[in-house]
Amino acid sequence: MSILEALVLATILFGFFGIILKKNLIMKILSMDVMSTGVIGYFVLVASQRGLFTPIANQKEAVAYADPVPQAVILTAIVIGFSIQALMLVGVMKLSRDTPTLEVSEIEKHYTP
Repeated sequence: MSILEALVLATILFGFFGIILKKNLIMKILSMDVMSTGVIGYFVLVASQRGLFTPIANQKEAVAYADPVPQAVILTAIVIGFSIQALMLVGVMKLSRDTPTLEVSEIEKHYTP
C-alpha cells in the first residue's frame, strides 16, 4: 500500500468516525463531506493506476491511457454529493428554527413521542 492510498483511506475513516462520534448536525454533515471526498479520491487513485495520458486518437505511439469512464462517474458523484449536502443544510436550517440547538440528543428529546 502506498502512502497516497493510506492517506486517502485515512480521510475516509476520519469522515466515518466524525459521522459516528460528533453530536452536532453541522459537524455530521461536514464529516460526511470529508468521507465522500475521500471516496472520490480513492476512485481517482484507482482509475489513474493504469495510465495518466488522455486517450487521443491521433497519437502515433502507444502509451498507457487513463480510463475516461471513472472520470465521468466521479464528476457525477461530485455533483450529487454537493446537491445532497445543500439539501441537508437546508433541512438543518429549517430544524434550527424550531429547536434552539443542533445537538442530536437534545433534538431527540424534543421530538420523542
